[in-house]
Amino acid sequence: MAAHVHGFRGPLHVEALSGGQSNPTFRLTSPSGNYVLRRKPLGPILPSAHAVEREYRILNALQGSQVPVPRVHALCEDADILGSPFYVMDFVAGRIFLTVSMPGVTAQERRALFDSMNATIAALHAIRPEEVGLRDFGRPENYLQRQVARWTKQYRASITEPIPQMEPIIDWLTRHMPAERGGCLVHGDFKLDNLIFHGTQPRILAVLDWELSTVGDPLADFAYHLMPWHLEPDLFRGWAGLDLQALGIPSENDYASQYLARTGSMQVPNWRFYLVFSMFRLAAILQGILKRAADGTAADRAAMEVGRQARPVAASAWELASADGA
Repeated sequence: MAAHVHGFRGPLHVEALSGGQSNPTFRLTSPSGNYVLRRKPLGPILPSAHAVEREYRILNALQGSQVPVPRVHALCEDADILGSPFYVMDFVAGRIFLTVSMPGVTAQERRALFDSMNATIAALHAIRPEEVGLRDFGRPENYLQRQVARWTKQYRASITEPIPQMEPIIDWLTRHMPAERGGCLVHGDFKLDNLIFHGTQPRILAVLDWELSTVGDPLADFAYHLMPWHLEPDLFRGWAGLDLQALGIPSENDYASQYLARTGSMQVPNWRFYLVFSMFRLAAILQGILKRAADGTAADRAAMEVGRQARPVAASAWELASADGA
C-alpha cells in the first residue's frame, strides 16, 4: 500500500465485506483514508472467471465519464503477495439496497432511484470503447453466439447435479439467435445491489462489480437488468408479483421505453430471446457459485443457498422460452 497507493499512511485495518458471491472483497481502513481491496478467490477457478484485471482496467477507463465508478489506485498481478491477483480502489460511502423494499425510502424517491438506474445504464451504453481506451476490451462480432457458448461451457464445467432445463434452453437459444446489434461497453451484472446511491439524494455514486464487463450487445446487458421484473422476491431478489405502482417501481414496459428513448433505439421485437438468455446466463453463474460452495472456495457463507437458485431460475427461463411451444 505504501509503495503503490498515493498518500497512504498506516497502520492498516482489514475487514472482510459480505455480500459478494465471486471475488472476496475487503475494507481497508487507515489514517489516510478508507479503501476496498478485491481479489480473485484462492484455489482452482473456471477459465476467464473472476477477472479482477479486467475490472480494474474498465474502472480506470471510466474515471470522469458519465458512469460513476470508484477511483482505483493499483493492480497487483503477483499472486505471491496475497495468494491471488488483486486491486485497490477507494471506499465509496453511500446506500446499497439489497432488496427492492429499500427500507426508509418513499414511493416517490424509489421512482427517482429507478430513473437514476435507467439513466446510468443508458449512459454506459452510449460510451464507445475506443473513446475511453478500450478498443481491444472485447470482440463485438458474434457476441451472442460466443456468450451462449461461454456460459454453456461454464455451466457444464460446474455441474454438481444436472439441471433438466439447461440443455433444452441451450438448444432453444441456438435456434432463436437474433441479428447482432453493434458493440458497446456492457457491465454484465447491472443490478440494484451493485450500485451505491447517495445518502440522501436519488442518484448513483458508484457502479460496482465489473468483472463480467466486455464489449457486446447492449440489449443483452439491459435484458439482464430487466430480469427482476420476471423473478419472484424469493428468487434472486426479483420483484415480480409485487404491487409495483404502490412501491413507485415502473412497469417493465415503461422502464424499457425510458431506456430505448434515452439510447435512441427502436422497439425490440425479440425481447424474449434476450430475457431467456439472461436467465440462462444467471443460472450458469449460480451453478458456478454452487460448485464453489461445494468445493469450499466460495467468497460468501451463503453461497450454497444462493447457488441452489440455479434450478428455479432455469425453470423460469424454460417456461418463458417454451411459452408458445417454440
